[in-house]
Amino acid sequence: MDKFSNANKSSDLARGDVKVMNRSDLTRRVKAALKKEEAVIGGIGHTNFDLWAAGHRPQNFYMLGSMGLASAIGLGVALAQPRRRVVALDGDGSLLMQLGTLGTVRASGVKNLVIVIWDNGSYQITGSQPTLTSAGVDLVQVARGLGITQSSWARDEADFETLLAKALSEDGPWLIAARTDDQPPAGVTDRDPAQIRDRFMRALGAKEEWGAAHDGTLAERSGEVTR
Repeated sequence: MDKFSNANKSSDLARGDVKVMNRSDLTRRVKAALKKEEAVIGGIGHTNFDLWAAGHRPQNFYMLGSMGLASAIGLGVALAQPRRRVVALDGDGSLLMQLGTLGTVRASGVKNLVIVIWDNGSYQITGSQPTLTSAGVDLVQVARGLGITQSSWARDEADFETLLAKALSEDGPWLIAARTDDQPPAGVTDRDPAQIRDRFMRALGAKEEWGAAHDGTLAERSGEVTR
C-alpha cells in the first residue's frame, strides 16, 4: 500500500466527518515534520502562540497584528523563493476574512505553498463568537471551488501527518484543514515586531537584498509601537 494512500481517502471527507483535535499538538506535529529550511508563517493569536511554544526557529514568522494575512504572506514568500517550501498556519476566522487569497494562490501558479487551517468554528481569542464554519461553511469545499484541488480535511492525527508529509514533498498548492478544540495555548509569542522581521529575513537570506536603508527607519517605528 502506498504510504500516502490515506490522503486519497481524506479528499472525500466533509467537516462533520472528522475528529476534533488539539491545535497545540498538531502544531508540534508540523514542527516535527519540518526538515530545516521550510518557512512557516503563523497567523495571529493562538495560532502563532502555539507555533512559538512548539519551539522557535529563525525560519518562523509570527504575524502579530493583521487578521487573515498568514496565507497571503506565505504566498508572497513562496513566490519570492520558489525552491523553498512555505507553510502558512491560519485559523478559520482569519481565512474567512481574506477568502480572496485562495483565488490568488490558485491564479499565481505557486507550487511550494502549504496552507494549514485550524478550524474551531469560533473567534476564540476575542470571546469565542461563532464563525461561519460553525454554520456549515466548509473551507475545504471553498478552496476547491477556487481551484485549489489538493485540499483535504484531516480525519485524525495520523491522517494529518500523512497529508502534511505529502504536501511537504510534492507540488502544490495544498490546503489541509483540521477541526480543532478550544484549549488555550501554553503562552504568548515574544512580541518584538522588528526582531521577528529581521530574524526571519536573515534566515531566508533576504535581509541583505532588502537593503540597509529601510532598517533604521522601520526599526525605530516598530520600537515606538512596542514601547
